[in-house]
Amino acid sequence: MSAPSLDLARLLEHPAIWRGRSAARRAEALATGYPALDACLPGRGWPRTGLIEILVARFGVGELYVLLPLLAALTGRPTARWCVWIAPPLDPYAPALAAHGVDLERVLVVRVPAGGSHANRSVTPEPLWAFEQTLGSGASDVALAWAARDPRTREIRRLQLAAERGRTLGVLFRPQRAVRQSSPAVLRMAVESRPRGARITLLKSRGGARGSVEVEWAAGS
Repeated sequence: MSAPSLDLARLLEHPAIWRGRSAARRAEALATGYPALDACLPGRGWPRTGLIEILVARFGVGELYVLLPLLAALTGRPTARWCVWIAPPLDPYAPALAAHGVDLERVLVVRVPAGGSHANRSVTPEPLWAFEQTLGSGASDVALAWAARDPRTREIRRLQLAAERGRTLGVLFRPQRAVRQSSPAVLRMAVESRPRGARITLLKSRGGARGSVEVEWAAGS
């Protein structure tokens, strides 16, 4: 290999260089538990770190089932960090989580009132602020948050950066009306409930496919 080629090869190995699809393929991924969905995602699974958005018509329509295999895998690791739920619209049902293999000892639920202002966050922090702090802390493998309001683009960018800094996977659930809004998230998808599963439409996927895929929940879900 010539000297210029060697220099280029070394440059391309620098961590500050982003190489598009090839980088997406090499990035660590976590299996979703649904082979059809894995086949559409870069690395054949969820990104290990970064922010993903899941858009739904309304909260509580079964969107959490998409993540249950992931939560079970992450909380079951010997070196598992926290699995944090921030401002869930419904109380997590512990028996159902345990039945799907989620280790409840690694689950932490954070309840914060919506509408906390910047001036009094020390008294009433809002969900997005708590989400950002959780992502950047490095204490969690995964953090889930439900957006009580439409976040601004710069807020989503801060969440994405916090997730990268804390080596955490962040999942932000948003109303489906946000489908046409741009977002710095590494992955965006819309989830529509079906009788025995869901239809998942990939809206943004760095290095992955676009379009829709049908998945079925495990028996007993």
